[in-house]
Amino acid sequence: MRVIAGRLRGAALFAPGGDGVRPTADRVKEDLFNIIAPDVAEASFLDVYCGTGQIGIEALSRGAESVVFVEADKQAAELVAKNIAKCKMSEESTLIRTDAQSAFKKLEALGRTFSIVFLDPPYAADELVGAIRALARGRLLREGALVIIEQPADALPCNTQKLQVYKEKKYAATKLTFLRYTGERDTP
Repeated sequence: MRVIAGRLRGAALFAPGGDGVRPTADRVKEDLFNIIAPDVAEASFLDVYCGTGQIGIEALSRGAESVVFVEADKQAAELVAKNIAKCKMSEESTLIRTDAQSAFKKLEALGRTFSIVFLDPPYAADELVGAIRALARGRLLREGALVIIEQPADALPCNTQKLQVYKEKKYAATKLTFLRYTGERDTP
C-alpha cells in the first residue's frame, strides 16, 4: 500500500494484518482521485470508516488543506495514527476514534464543515443509509460538497433529496458512487 501521487508520491504506508480492514485497491484509489482532482486542492476532507487512512493521506498528498479521519476500530485507528505520523501529516490531520454518527455530532458541535466526504463502511454493516441521512440533515457539508461512497458493486444508490448521485464507477466487486450536496438541508 502506497501513496500514488502528490508530495508524498511513492511513500509506503503501514498495511493491516488479517481480514479486519479492507484497504481500497490502488486502481480504485487512482480512479477516485482522477475524478475528484479539481476538488481536492485546499479541500477540507472527511474520511469516515477510514481503515488505514490511505484515502485521507492521499488527499493530503494531493493538496487537501486538512483531513479528519474517523475510525471506530481500535487497531485500525492505531494503524491510521502510525500512517499519519510516518507521513509527517499530524498538523493537517485529526483522528477521531468513534463511530460515524458520534463523530458527526462532535464535528457539528465544533462547527466543522467539509468540501469532500469519503465513506467506506464495512460491506457487511448496515450503517451507510444512516450516515448519508445524517450528512444530508446536518451542518457538516459545505455548499456543493462532494460525497463519495465505496461499497459493493451490487449495492443500490443512496440518494436523498439533498445528496444526488451524479456518477458511478464499477470495478470487479466494488463501486464508487459520487454525490453532490445541493446546499439545502433535509429535514429530520
